[in-house]
Amino acid sequence: MRNFDKTKRVVIKIGTSTLTKESGIDAAYVRRIAGQVAALLEAGKQVLIITSGAIGMGAGQLDLTDKVKGTKLRQACAAIGQPLLMHEYRKAFLRHGVTVAQVLMTAEVLSNRKTYLNLRNAIETLLELGVVPILNENDSVSTAEIGTAFGDNDKLSALVASKIDADLLIMLTDIDALYDKNPARDTGARPISTVFEITDEIVRNAGGSGSRHATGGMKTKLEAARIAAHAGCRLVLANGRVPDVVGRIMAGDEIGTIFLPRRKLSNRARWILNSKPAGTIHIDQGAVNALRQRKSLLPSGVTAVEGSFNVGDVVLLNDAAKAVVSIPSVQLKELAGKHSTEIKKLLGPDHRDVVAIPEDIVFLDY
Repeated sequence: MRNFDKTKRVVIKIGTSTLTKESGIDAAYVRRIAGQVAALLEAGKQVLIITSGAIGMGAGQLDLTDKVKGTKLRQACAAIGQPLLMHEYRKAFLRHGVTVAQVLMTAEVLSNRKTYLNLRNAIETLLELGVVPILNENDSVSTAEIGTAFGDNDKLSALVASKIDADLLIMLTDIDALYDKNPARDTGARPISTVFEITDEIVRNAGGSGSRHATGGMKTKLEAARIAAHAGCRLVLANGRVPDVVGRIMAGDEIGTIFLPRRKLSNRARWILNSKPAGTIHIDQGAVNALRQRKSLLPSGVTAVEGSFNVGDVVLLNDAAKAVVSIPSVQLKELAGKHSTEIKKLLGPDHRDVVAIPEDIVFLDY
């Protein structure tokens, strides 16, 4: 379970509270991480870093001591902090002769199939060149209101690990492990070394949100573990301040908690599953049963349509599945509930009468 000898591609996510101190970024810590990553590169591994800290660094520059609230202020702090953050990474890695690359992204990039493939190709090229891509959400333009935000870098790290077929995701945070109870409330809580399945009980005991400049908590880390599991990617959650934490994890030391993956989904299925839906198609139980049997979704099974979407967009099917649609929302609203013979009479014999094919439908409980 903790043998990483054959691990080729590693994603390392570093949380805000781990990366920073009261006065701003902890440059000494960044240098230590750079040394550990350089050792992995020497061993023939490919490494990608998901970094937090831009908002915290910006807040430090502005002498903001309280938690940064409000979209506009968070955007401003991110814009100030991002170049400062990258400057520290660049300096630290240059000591080892390693080149880094900055990649800023929004959720829309991963939800759109074309831009996702472009991003994947760019990252693949950087990794092949021996460069360490350093990714962060583009907080200066991402907002929850317009639907472009990931919400936290925990989810971003898992999505990226999934998209690039990483073998291992290491999440460095300010907690030691996942516990069987909420350690903030129960002094008898014990760390869990290995998680084979994320149960409802584990989720209930996960606790709340993150720290002063961070947005992620244990629940977001469990969501990340689920995403990674669908990609066949192991995830290790550990305290980022443990000495030589990356090297010791790769050596198989029982540090933190390891989440083991489920059966690996195809790359396209993972893209569908992790994409933000453009709308919702409500379908009857007969249609749900048919989809479970790997049949296509037909307009006759559609009861209602919400949102505006085009051909090729990902939508929700009730709350049971996601699918790539081949009929736009405007047209589907007219065709909902109608059988193929009626559609051909309305639109002609050559018109497509399939809403989604089995290969483009992924159930959420997979």
